[in-house]
Amino acid sequence: MGARNFAILAIAIVLGVFAVIMANAWFSGVEERQERVAEEQQLTRIVVATQPLEFGSALTPENLRMQNFPAGSVPAGAFNSIEAAMQGGRVALRPIVPGEPVLADKVSGSGGRAVLSTLLPDGMRAVSIPVSAVTGVSGFVRPGDIVDILLTRQIPGLGATQQDQMVDIVMEGVQVLAIDQMATQAEGSEAPQVGNTAVVQVDQFGAQKLVLANRVGQLSLVLRNVENQEPGPMLTVTSRDLGDPSIYLAGRQTPPPADSRPAPQIVYAQAPAPAPAAARPAAPPRPSGPSMSVIRGTDSTEYPVGRLGGQ
Repeated sequence: MGARNFAILAIAIVLGVFAVIMANAWFSGVEERQERVAEEQQLTRIVVATQPLEFGSALTPENLRMQNFPAGSVPAGAFNSIEAAMQGGRVALRPIVPGEPVLADKVSGSGGRAVLSTLLPDGMRAVSIPVSAVTGVSGFVRPGDIVDILLTRQIPGLGATQQDQMVDIVMEGVQVLAIDQMATQAEGSEAPQVGNTAVVQVDQFGAQKLVLANRVGQLSLVLRNVENQEPGPMLTVTSRDLGDPSIYLAGRQTPPPADSRPAPQIVYAQAPAPAPAAARPAAPPRPSGPSMSVIRGTDSTEYPVGRLGGQ
């Protein structure tokens, strides 16, 4: 009985080894045939993904394969072997879909450092801005989306009140790198998630503008179509563009404010007008020639004097 079981086990082992050899020979033959087809049709073989690769996914033989590609249309940064693509423990820095070529600018360098700085192209910066359920489009803004950034602030100048607001477009077509600490959407999570911070990719001048704008007023994100990169009119909207609120007050009797009421008038007493000339007593005629004044007490009398003392 023991010899029989041993014989069966030996036969199973031989058949398993034979199956492995045949499978390897078949796969080798398929690979050789693909290479011959590529040479005949002037194709080249590059590395593509076999399954979805998210941010930070390690490149392995299980999620990579070789595929024929037109030699004249090979994208820049493509790998010619799986070993070259995996060299140094590379990881995906951007989402890669099945069948998509694995390019050098979509994976990390040697060492596999899956950090945010490796996502930034040359000359670009990552800056964070505060968001909420209102300013972050209720959580529908996700890593990889394209947004416009708006600034709401009070109109500057003398006489402006808190109700005098203006909205400017600070930047257009900005890519979102992360929401809070998530640089990619979790697999199977389709529901919107409200974050407190959005990390966006801008140049150095754009980073300075966003930092200053965050101190001046309130920043808001506006989600836009990722395929539509046409610039907008960049208009400034003020509270006057919302309509004139005074039309709603027509016919409503409201007391004027205290500072707009007319001041009380002060009436000063007038001095009595002088009597008309006809009512005044006639003054005695003054002598036309030489005269002499004689004062008796408080009365003064004028006497004409003729020449040489005559009258």
